[in-house]
Amino acid sequence: MNISDYLKERFSNLELVPSIYYQWDIGIHFSLGGDIYQFKENDELNLERFRLVYKQTFTLFNEMFEQNDDLFLVTNVYKHKTKEKLTRKLKVYKPFLKDKSHLNRIQVKTYPYPFELNDADEYEMQQFSLLCKIKDIRVNELLKAASNEDFPLKPKFGGYSIDYPDVFFVNITKDIIFFVYDDRGCEVIARKAEQILSLYEKYNDWVDEVDKKRIEEGLGR
Repeated sequence: MNISDYLKERFSNLELVPSIYYQWDIGIHFSLGGDIYQFKENDELNLERFRLVYKQTFTLFNEMFEQNDDLFLVTNVYKHKTKEKLTRKLKVYKPFLKDKSHLNRIQVKTYPYPFELNDADEYEMQQFSLLCKIKDIRVNELLKAASNEDFPLKPKFGGYSIDYPDVFFVNITKDIIFFVYDDRGCEVIARKAEQILSLYEKYNDWVDEVDKKRIEEGLGR
């Protein structure tokens, strides 16, 4: 099985790009970081915010995923078609895999650049995917790297100059997809509402009021 076949079967018409929550009826958008701003008054990074973001993403992940669950670890890398020719899968995967032999099983497919840009035809998206177990990856480090997108914090994903890579956790055991887009929030979608209903009820305080009506309709509440 590859990621394209899985999505066609379980999440028909879904494109694995940012804003999966808006593409699928059954989903939750969580806001991260509470009311803590990214910077202090002296313009230093407010690490208290990032510690909270890490804790929130770890908590949500552990509620949905178990160590023996099968998943596709999917990474979208955005690059210039001609100026950036080298494939940089190692900088995206190598630091976060416990067993480096998995690197040989990574699949890649190239797609058009998915975002609006005047010269978008000059760019492309390379989508890497690895079928593995949750226990095969350094989950906490991956979630931190996703959250650190816009800030000089480590760990970071290695990518190209145009955009920061996007990483999706596609749980094929439970049919749940989890995406942390940066320190501001994350998205969860599921094939069946019962898979994530308790998550919404338990962490309702992390959901903006403006999103609750749409979420609750999708969850059948």
